[in-house]
Amino acid sequence: MHELAALLREYDRARAYTDDLWKDLTPDEVTWRPHENSSAIGWHLGHQAHVAHFMIRNLTAAEPSPDPELDALMDSANPEKFRGALPTVERLTAFRDTVADRVHARIGDIAAGRVGAPAQLTVVATHLLTVLVNHEYQHDQWIGEVRAEALGHALPPDPDGGTVHRVDGYLVLDCL
Repeated sequence: MHELAALLREYDRARAYTDDLWKDLTPDEVTWRPHENSSAIGWHLGHQAHVAHFMIRNLTAAEPSPDPELDALMDSANPEKFRGALPTVERLTAFRDTVADRVHARIGDIAAGRVGAPAQLTVVATHLLTVLVNHEYQHDQWIGEVRAEALGHALPPDPDGGTVHRVDGYLVLDCL
């Protein structure tokens, strides 16, 4: 249970770092695409949440999407030119927050033993949270590059906590 709580804190830290990368940008900067075959920062924000939802849904609890209209748009299997227009920043924020709340609720149920196979799901949840944190940071790398190089904004400092380091330029979570 302690490990899941620590991993949830890491998930929150990764999401907070993502917020540091984009919350001070204008809506135009969030939806701007560097070129035709490139994703906007806003797409990466939605994609991070989309993957978190599908990982939780497919590995721990079958539940409907919090915003089914965003599913195809945020799926990286769909080529950029076929994804469609991004939703508003407010809708992206609500989607991200709802998914994070669901991650916390489901992992909380697992940690408290309120699931059918608590020991097995604890193993799954431990790896799942590690993947979610590292996926968040994977897309933060691209968001940060666009923020700094294309939009000219300073980067925030790396998350502090002693549990992440850089590998090939990407932040990754150490195994707890």
